[in-house]
Amino acid sequence: MQQSRVIPSPRSFACDLATLCAPTLAGLKPASLFRYQPAPGQDAAAMAAAWHAALSPRGVTVRVLRQCPRTGAVLVYVYRPARVARLLAAPHMLDFLAGEGYTPGTADELLDQLAERLCCEGDFPHEIGVFLGYPLADVIGFIQNRGKNFTTCGYWKVYTDPTAAQAEFDRYKKCERIYARCYYNGTPIRRLTVAA
Repeated sequence: MQQSRVIPSPRSFACDLATLCAPTLAGLKPASLFRYQPAPGQDAAAMAAAWHAALSPRGVTVRVLRQCPRTGAVLVYVYRPARVARLLAAPHMLDFLAGEGYTPGTADELLDQLAERLCCEGDFPHEIGVFLGYPLADVIGFIQNRGKNFTTCGYWKVYTDPTAAQAEFDRYKKCERIYARCYYNGTPIRRLTVAA
């Protein structure tokens, strides 16, 4: 049996958090998601828990949605619970998720169901876009078109208004550049996190 080689992230968990999740830390976006491959001996779930403890007083939750038992890699969901709860409680959002097989419930219960789907289902749950704050029409467009026929692509594939989406993408990119510069210049992540 051939062993697959695990390549750790060239950046630290903190660096990925500060740069890849900048729009969420800044309060521009309700949630972000990133994959982190720890170096040998590192416990990515423990890192996520430590960052959760540091950022939850500022209104940001850091949660592992999935951990690979073979490599230890984690899928980390960084979010603003109050915003995600409002987003997922909208009737049209609950109807959409029910149509995708979710049992209606609180945001935490819906996130538990998403984590279960990430862990146990063969197909990737593309409805994850609504948990990240992507426009529902674009998430539905992605699912119906199987990721094809989009009008533009950035943080998500766009099936509705490409001009409005591009303006949002540009806002997020600018935020990421600013946060990366601040982080690399020594600004602590806690200070970069806008309080809810």
